Amino acid sequence: MREVPESKPQELDPPQVDLSVGTNAEVTLQFSGGWCIDAPLPLTEDMQQRLADIAGLQAVAFDSGALTAWDSGLVAYLAGIIRWCTERGVRVERAGLPEGARALLKLAFAVPERSGARREEKRERFLERIGNESIDLVESTGEIMGFIGESVLALRQLLARKARFRPADMWLIIQEVGADALPIVSLVSFLVGLILAYIAQQQLAQFGASIYVANLVGLAMVIQMGALITAIVLAGRTGAAFAAQLGTMQVNEEIDALRTLGISPMEFLVLPRMVALMLMTPLLAIYANLMGILGGALVAMTAGGLTSTEYFGQIQDAVGLNHVTQGLINATAYGVIIAVSGCLRGMQCGRSAASVGLATTSAVVTAIVFIVIAAAVLTVLFNAVGF
Repeated sequence: MREVPESKPQELDPPQVDLSVGTNAEVTLQFSGGWCIDAPLPLTEDMQQRLADIAGLQAVAFDSGALTAWDSGLVAYLAGIIRWCTERGVRVERAGLPEGARALLKLAFAVPERSGARREEKRERFLERIGNESIDLVESTGEIMGFIGESVLALRQLLARKARFRPADMWLIIQEVGADALPIVSLVSFLVGLILAYIAQQQLAQFGASIYVANLVGLAMVIQMGALITAIVLAGRTGAAFAAQLGTMQVNEEIDALRTLGISPMEFLVLPRMVALMLMTPLLAIYANLMGILGGALVAMTAGGLTSTEYFGQIQDAVGLNHVTQGLINATAYGVIIAVSGCLRGMQCGRSAASVGLATTSAVVTAIVFIVIAAAVLTVLFNAVGF
């Protein structure tokens, strides 16, 4: 490989390439000047266009006698020309290139480029993208339903005491899902209750009805907000963790190893996570209800002038057992959605590190979207049956 002189790059002759056509439609590319990557190199596309304009092109040769210096910039330029010639069946003669450049080109073309590895710059149009996303959603519906069916069968195995998983793993997951999530659930629920009470206090005080701040905070937290806050926190915290864990196992081929050993990944990996979320989400929702009510009490007693007896007495009168039951049903449904979303995206993960990140993001988005949909559906359903 010819070394670049110690002089500054701008002191080198500018890189140039000339094209000369010989007999039998054979072309010689003559390189001159300093072909260094930090210099403004000619575009490969321009030379490819000039070669395409030559009728009946048979062969391309190279003449590097006038080169003063070169580095990877020359190799990249040559690779583009050689690839273009190869695709069109044009013979390439590399004898006129420096020995180091020939060695680097041989190494570059030793392994064929993987299909799909080169990023395409073409951008999809808006409607085209919507159509492709819709087609992908329809095609993935069967896979989602299959995963849900396998989950139900795994739960049946659990009820029949035939499921194969380690109880110690499930207790560890319960701790991670439940006890470890208490700080963030406490903070978010307390602040949401405080915000609800503050807004209600501003509006109801105009009518002398500050006492009803307790009704608004208590009903909102118990029926919907407590379960919804808990679900969204768990979707970003636990659902993403499930997708990352299972996705990493997929990349490391650990799930394939379980199948080889005759162990069902649904029972060994997915089932403990589903059971943990189904058990802990309602309990965390009850705790979130309490923290939200306490946040509302802080505002009611400081800004609203209520006593603790008035506030908690009003909540006791407003919140009934049916409201608590609604919140627990909502929380259980949200827990199932989070578990299925996280485990499904983890099991669908590809075989690369980038796929793990995509699976994690997809798990969070899927869980939150379906949580909001489930909240709307359950609210309408409860109102319809008068519950």
